[in-house]
Amino acid sequence: MDENFYRLISLAGFFLVALMAWITGSRKKINKKTIFGSITLAWVLGALTFWISWSRAALQWINDVLVAFLTASQKGAIFLFGPLALGPGQTLPDHTPSIGFVLAFQVLPSVIFFSAIISGLYYLGVMQAVVQFFARIFYRLLSLSGAESLSAAANIFVGIESSLTIKPYLKSMTRSELLTLMTCMMATVASTVMGIYVIALHDIFPQIAGHLVSASLISIPCAVIASKLSLPEQATPETLDKLPQEKTEKASNGMVSLIEGGTQGVKMAVGIATVLIVVLGLEALLDLALAKSFGQNISAQTLLGWVTVPFSALLGLRPEEWQLAGQILGSRFIETEVSAYFTLAQVQLSDPTPFTQRSVTILTYALCGFVHLASMGIFIGGLTALVPSRANDITVMGGRALWTAFLATILTGCIAGALVMS
Repeated sequence: MDENFYRLISLAGFFLVALMAWITGSRKKINKKTIFGSITLAWVLGALTFWISWSRAALQWINDVLVAFLTASQKGAIFLFGPLALGPGQTLPDHTPSIGFVLAFQVLPSVIFFSAIISGLYYLGVMQAVVQFFARIFYRLLSLSGAESLSAAANIFVGIESSLTIKPYLKSMTRSELLTLMTCMMATVASTVMGIYVIALHDIFPQIAGHLVSASLISIPCAVIASKLSLPEQATPETLDKLPQEKTEKASNGMVSLIEGGTQGVKMAVGIATVLIVVLGLEALLDLALAKSFGQNISAQTLLGWVTVPFSALLGLRPEEWQLAGQILGSRFIETEVSAYFTLAQVQLSDPTPFTQRSVTILTYALCGFVHLASMGIFIGGLTALVPSRANDITVMGGRALWTAFLATILTGCIAGALVMS
């Protein structure tokens, strides 16, 4: 069928997924300004990404900058790990070849480097200015509370750390605010780990870095749509009429800031490695149990793939792509989006390719978020540590946020499907 037909499906899918968020939620009266403002902002950002020439040029510039940082991060990794840090096909100056792809040595060092760079930008005051800029936009256009706006803006660049920007207000936040906070956390990706996804997809999606930034930005209003339809605000937030200022402790000098950021990156890299080892091991045990009980063709990924196939259709993918796309979308609930991105890259490098370039773009946007059980545990644990008195609310909202964040990333994918040009 004509691609315009599938674009219309993506458009219809956006509103059907939004309706799903409301049907599966509390079904209380919504704040129309928040919902309509979020829908407008999401689609405007999508149009800027895919239709406007100057914004596409800006995305290309962002892509080139991020790729340059990624290339720079490889130098330190090669110094430490030698050929282990080389990507497939690369060689050292003495012609020593790469031994092939090794995630731990070729991908995780970029997390350390990007974390150091972000910390340096915070020291210079650049990140605070950017976060405050987006916070004002969200506050004025989306009719959110000040705390929600500030944390949402911070989520474009960081993960659980965004909660620290509004720590004084966490204790008094309403349940609706907590759901929005956690949905934004899970529906976006931290800039410190974007290097992983760039490495995974650069061979099949040359402009991937710029589009990941765009996807994370579009996901903020989409997260607001999903969370506020699921649990509309019924109380009066403490920061309804004010936008707090982000407060961060400043390092004594720039080098200390870079080192502290790098150290935090080491913790993140170890955390990512730990999650992958534990989760993939548990998945293997579950697959073994399912195979013994129901046969060799049943696995956790297969079951999750069946559940998410309808969302593949709503994204506007072609029918022959639904099953494989469903498996990739479903696998991230257990295997994380890191594994899902690498799976997408692996299958797309096969001959013939299973997805069109349009479908690769849609899946790239739909996978851009921490929508998995491990992140839910991390966010629940991190927030509970900050405000132990809200442990019950945070736990309940955490489970709900996993669902609303998934819907938010599907909304983002639908926007990409409706607007992307072949």
